Amino acid sequence: MSRKTAGPEIERLIQLLARLPGLGHRSARKAALALLKRRVDLLDPLAAALNEAALRISACEICGNLDTLQPCTICRDDRRDRSLIVVVEEMGDLWALERAGVINGVYHVLGGHLSPLDGIGPDRLNIPRLIERAQPPEVKEVLLALNATVEGQSTAHYLREQLMASGVKVSGLQQGVPVGGELDYLDEGTLAAAIRARKTL
Repeated sequence: MSRKTAGPEIERLIQLLARLPGLGHRSARKAALALLKRRVDLLDPLAAALNEAALRISACEICGNLDTLQPCTICRDDRRDRSLIVVVEEMGDLWALERAGVINGVYHVLGGHLSPLDGIGPDRLNIPRLIERAQPPEVKEVLLALNATVEGQSTAHYLREQLMASGVKVSGLQQGVPVGGELDYLDEGTLAAAIRARKTL
């Protein structure tokens, strides 16, 4: 029988941190201890930043990007090529493509990928809004910049089928993205090569 070593507040902090991607219970415990030991310069500012983020940040009504503005900063940018919509699974993928700096279109964040085993169907993703947006003549190309995983490619196939009726060109990333690769973990050079080598699906 394991003994309780901390009060309920600390245990709750550890449990919440353990829910974050890449943090197991042991890592969450270390993170909680680091935060508690550095209350003034780390814990208090982090708590304030999280509270402000919860109050001010929301999903863009057009593309699903997270921002404090409505529409988001990217959708407001008149220098963007609105004839190209780049579809990504998550925010991390959008950030990775922006870091690479090789594309000047607008984005559409799905909020995940199709996964019937997990109960995630088209209705759980930001797909209907994409179909609404991807209409000629304003939109000429939809680039499906989805992860090279089984789920990502299944989602790309579904989207291609849905977009065919609109007559818009549908392309996908090619060269440089390894099978099973996730965009957020690829370097800028690999992403740039994949975008330049994109082809019609």
